[in-house]
Amino acid sequence: MALQFDPAYNRRKRRLQTAVFGLFRLLSYAIALVLFVILGFIIVKGISVVNWTFLTQAPTDGMTGGGIWPAIVGTFYLMLGSALFAFPVGVVSGIYMSEYAPGGKLVAFIRMMTNNLAGIPSIVFGLFGMAFFVTYLDFGDSILAGSLTLGLLALPIVIRTTEEAFRDIAPSYREGSLALGATKAQTIWHVLLPMAMPRVITGLILSLGRVSGETAPILFTCAAYFLPKLPASIFDQCMALPYHLYVVATSGTDIEAQMPIAYGTAFVLIVIVLVMNLVAGLIRRHFEKKLNTK
Repeated sequence: MALQFDPAYNRRKRRLQTAVFGLFRLLSYAIALVLFVILGFIIVKGISVVNWTFLTQAPTDGMTGGGIWPAIVGTFYLMLGSALFAFPVGVVSGIYMSEYAPGGKLVAFIRMMTNNLAGIPSIVFGLFGMAFFVTYLDFGDSILAGSLTLGLLALPIVIRTTEEAFRDIAPSYREGSLALGATKAQTIWHVLLPMAMPRVITGLILSLGRVSGETAPILFTCAAYFLPKLPASIFDQCMALPYHLYVVATSGTDIEAQMPIAYGTAFVLIVIVLVMNLVAGLIRRHFEKKLNTK
């Protein structure tokens, strides 16, 4: 029996499709508008505070003057320390999950727990870091304890990004390398890892962009209210931009005088995160270009 063409049904289908896509477009514009409103508010309030003195000096006059240089340095120390922990552990774990772990319920359980770990509130990581790194391992309130805690926070993202990057590589690359006599380790190191590296690096940098704005984990492990000098070792406390922003905006003797400092700190923190996202994109394109030229 031949199918009958119904013009009325076709028109209703097109109208429904147009309405649904219009709704999706409207929601996308609304999300972008909220983002631009937030960024615009922070830029307008904070850019007038940012100058060379603000970026290169320590806070003075009861946190109502000076700058945020120790907080900037402390933030970069924590980000570097967390990357040194999360990158090797996360990449090796992701490779194992993708290339070595046998399939079955155990791997599914590990993958589920990794996903659950990514959804745990950051304050739980902070409490764990205080109990384990600060107290049990006796690292004290230090950059080391804070970096390891933030590294744990970033670890699930790196693991999942690495695993997905390796799993998306076509099996023919593995089979071709093994057929030429390469071992599995050589195949991973010389063939698969360079192909997966753009996504792995991007995942790492984006995870660091997230941990750079976390307050709860460093509140319990390393952050100091005020330090007029830079830390001398990994066992010293440090200032950090998110905690400094929290303290300036909620505590102190003169909140009104401190609010411009808070907006300036928020502006610098946003710029750091945006720069890291830009760097992630540039690194990804660099590795993709290298792969395409081979």
